[in-house]
Amino acid sequence: MTFKLIVAIVPSGHCDAISQAAKAAGAQGGTILPGRGTAPNNILSLLGFGDSSKEILLSVVPAQAEEKIRQAILDECQKKKGRAGVLFSIKVNSFIKSGSGDDLCKGENLMQESAYQMITAIINKGYAEDAMAAARNAGAGGGTVLGGRGTAREGDAKFFGVEIVPEKETLMILTPREKAAQIVNAIKGLECFSKGGSGIIFTTDASGFSLLGQKASQAQNPARA
Repeated sequence: MTFKLIVAIVPSGHCDAISQAAKAAGAQGGTILPGRGTAPNNILSLLGFGDSSKEILLSVVPAQAEEKIRQAILDECQKKKGRAGVLFSIKVNSFIKSGSGDDLCKGENLMQESAYQMITAIINKGYAEDAMAAARNAGAGGGTVLGGRGTAREGDAKFFGVEIVPEKETLMILTPREKAAQIVNAIKGLECFSKGGSGIIFTTDASGFSLLGQKASQAQNPARA
């Protein structure tokens, strides 16, 4: 099966509505991250962005349901006149949920050619440091931890079997493709990931990698970041 990562960036306070619209269209849940807009005023006049509070919705969905879910989000956003955001999707190369060693993408992406991959692990709060320690032992050079929250309310369906709790942590690791599998295996081998419903891991291709502030010769090795 093929999966897509749907990403929606909207004004703060709007993510709950679009996540419920997405779930009504077939999504099984997602994670909401806080953020802020930084667009200049001339863009603000066109897009509604500015130096204001934002929310980012991340939701992994089956590829066959992507268009229906995207349309549901677009329809919900049409109700918010004068407010704007962005919506895009990315192909997921591998998708693993806790309590299972199976990659649900089942080898769909063997022909991918990107030199780097982004590994994203969404786990219950308090376990990101354990996951990062395991990733480093497997060859990762570093990562970024973001705070977030689940989108489900009491009585909602679980997100691919994951028990939604109010607070989540999202760990993002950029790594050369040849190291990605061993890093993913190290994270999914943790005791905190062995219980069904405690998290998910997915990978996506990354292109145009550069280390900011580094010389071109140094920018070839993300482990130095």
